[in-house]
Amino acid sequence: MAMERWECPCGYVYDPAEGDPDNNIPAGTAFEDLPEGWVCPKCGAEKEYFEKMG
Repeated sequence: MAMERWECPCGYVYDPAEGDPDNNIPAGTAFEDLPEGWVCPKCGAEKEYFEKMG
């Protein structure tokens, strides 16, 4: 089963298949498993502002 992608209001999409290599988040990391202090690498929004993509 594919992990779900999450979108920030700024348009950045967190895709677990890619992770966030610029911030040392390895591919395969589910959104729910991101560190507490992780923020959008594009605009700095906190995780609570992201919405699950359908």
